[in-house]
Amino acid sequence: MNDPANPNEPVVYVKSARGPWALLILVLIAVGALGWYGWGLLQKAQDSADKALQTRDEAQRALEKAQGDAKEAQKKLDEANAARDEAIAKSKTLEKDLEQTEAALAKLKATTDSLNEKLQAEIKRGDIKLSQTGDRIQVDLIDKVLFDSGDASLSKRGEDVLGKVATVLKGIEDKQIQVSGHTDDSPITNPEIKKSFATNWELSVARAVNVVRYLSETGGVPAKNLLAAGYSQYRPVATNANPKGRAANRRIEILLTPVVVAAKKK
Repeated sequence: MNDPANPNEPVVYVKSARGPWALLILVLIAVGALGWYGWGLLQKAQDSADKALQTRDEAQRALEKAQGDAKEAQKKLDEANAARDEAIAKSKTLEKDLEQTEAALAKLKATTDSLNEKLQAEIKRGDIKLSQTGDRIQVDLIDKVLFDSGDASLSKRGEDVLGKVATVLKGIEDKQIQVSGHTDDSPITNPEIKKSFATNWELSVARAVNVVRYLSETGGVPAKNLLAAGYSQYRPVATNANPKGRAANRRIEILLTPVVVAAKKK
């Protein structure tokens, strides 16, 4: 720049120092802007990545829950199928049991009907009483049908009656046949009878044993199904206060019951 007072002095031009700084500032601003923009992009990318991870985790949890629900549903289905199979098996067992029960009852009725037919005359006279309760058949024979007074040996009439009974009982394999002797409460006083039977115990047992032996040895009833028992006067079916009641108490009972199988020891 020349001095007006000295126009001949050479002109010296001085460049301003603001140009480079301005450029630097612009560069820095540009770099900052780029950095800020880049940071924004990075932040957005990070947010997107976080959201993607969150979405993935949620999807994983949803998948695990769905798998758990599927397992639980499968478990319930298996339990339902098992319950159904068990119900079907029980139903088949019940049907089989029902068929067996019906067959057993039919067989029992046939036995009762057969006894009733063969003993019809004695039943009409009141000498024999036949009854069926559930799966049990009972034949009550008053003592005079089978024995003479104070005797345990079978009479001829007694053998004929037991022969009729045996024709029915010998075909029965699924019943226990208990023959029990019963007396009234009158003590044995006859000296001759007392020689053989000291009390009603001996008399009731002897009569039951002789009936069992006849059914087995003569009538052909399987011995393994027979059982003899004596109850003396201790199971009366009527009063002992009058002759009619005492006559009813002097009897032989033949009781058919289901066979009881003893459990085997381990």
